[in-house]
Amino acid sequence: MDHPTVVVLFGATGDLAKRKLLPGLLRLDEADLVPEMRIVGTSLEELDREAFDKLARAACEEFGKGEITDERWAPFSEHLHYVSTSAGPAALAAVVAELEAELGPVDDVRRLHYLSVPPKAALDVIHELDAAGLVERSRVIMEKPFGTDLASAKRLNHEVHQVFSEDQVFRIDHFLGKEAAQNILAFRFANGLFEPIWNRNFIDHVQIDVPETLGLEGRTKFYESTGAYRDMVVTHLMQVLAFMAMEPPTTLAPGPIGEEKLKVFRSMRPIEPHNVVRGQYTGYRGKEGVSDDSDTETFIALKVEIDNWRWAGVPFYLRTGKKLAEGARIISIAFKEPPLSMFPAGSNAGTQGPDHLTFDLADQSRMSLSFYGKRPGTGMKLEKLSMQFATNDTTSKGLVLEAYERLIHDAMRGDHTLFTSAQGIETLWEKSQQLLDHPVPVRGYTPGSWGPNAIHQLVAPHAWRLPFERTWRDPNVTGG
Repeated sequence: MDHPTVVVLFGATGDLAKRKLLPGLLRLDEADLVPEMRIVGTSLEELDREAFDKLARAACEEFGKGEITDERWAPFSEHLHYVSTSAGPAALAAVVAELEAELGPVDDVRRLHYLSVPPKAALDVIHELDAAGLVERSRVIMEKPFGTDLASAKRLNHEVHQVFSEDQVFRIDHFLGKEAAQNILAFRFANGLFEPIWNRNFIDHVQIDVPETLGLEGRTKFYESTGAYRDMVVTHLMQVLAFMAMEPPTTLAPGPIGEEKLKVFRSMRPIEPHNVVRGQYTGYRGKEGVSDDSDTETFIALKVEIDNWRWAGVPFYLRTGKKLAEGARIISIAFKEPPLSMFPAGSNAGTQGPDHLTFDLADQSRMSLSFYGKRPGTGMKLEKLSMQFATNDTTSKGLVLEAYERLIHDAMRGDHTLFTSAQGIETLWEKSQQLLDHPVPVRGYTPGSWGPNAIHQLVAPHAWRLPFERTWRDPNVTGG
């Protein structure tokens, strides 16, 4: 990356900016991943530069890594500027022009606009950037959800494309920014061991499971117009599914990867309501902005089927929800079981389920392959064993970027690999239309459970992989 950048952060005083974006920009600056950078925060709050600097430092102290000393903060602080939204497009344009002049020849400077704003405010910001003359040499990052159905997604894409070309637009999905998600591509396509068996002949079914223990305190008003399917499945779980199911791209470049992801979405069967379980945790109704007869789902589980030669007949089970028993981000691939008739009764063959390859998409990036092996001793007694890998086991663990850090850096470089295209998002909404038009009623579930009981009928004759006993090796324990 050889261009200096002016970052305009809309919603600079919001929760996402405090938790992820400001600490992420600090990390990118300290890692010298950007030649030169200036940051312009803008929001509805009336702040001066000193007040924004104080807010940004407090955010980095609370959510960033390491101690924020005066010496550490000083270089980053010099890069921070602030303009209130009420000052208008001209004021924003003036500050950006001043900072671009500092950074060198104006034509060499790039602009990155991050829209950390509610979805309904996104178009207003797009038009504000147009009015400010800040479209040229720009890239714009847009947060999910991108539309609420096919019609709204098409309308939103059309409006955005009136101002920005598609190659300037980066629809962010922080799940794909995780080291573990990208490791799926390396694992599949760099190894001769697994790609030949990555198909319907050897794989029985796949689960993508993202339960959350958090509820919706303070977010119920937003969630009423969204729900778990729009908030999590279209924007996150389907994108992970595409990495799992895509054909080998011609190169690991943004264009070919995007084409293969789009083929997966086009090959998906429409999501049929009878393959979906919607749930709502007890206590959600009656909260602020929630009616007593709300049908919004806080939990969803569904079966996805892909009609192509690689995956025909292999179900993909997706599950996510709020206030569940534990928080996790697991992809679990169950391999077909071999004939077990040769093993004597009592050998334990097949008693602990099929062999599984598990990707843990948590920040530590871990993988595990479980299989049967003979227990030492007399007789043929089998037990489940596992081989494990964790990024923390490697000498490169200090180089791991958090999801938002990586995605901001990729957008600065113009790399679309981990972002969703207009065609991709519209295709997913098209496949979702049956469910959106005819949603099955929500079923109640108890906070702290795994969701409505109907999920077991959905996945039958298989079983959900979570909860399960999984012991990860501790690299700090000798011989562990």
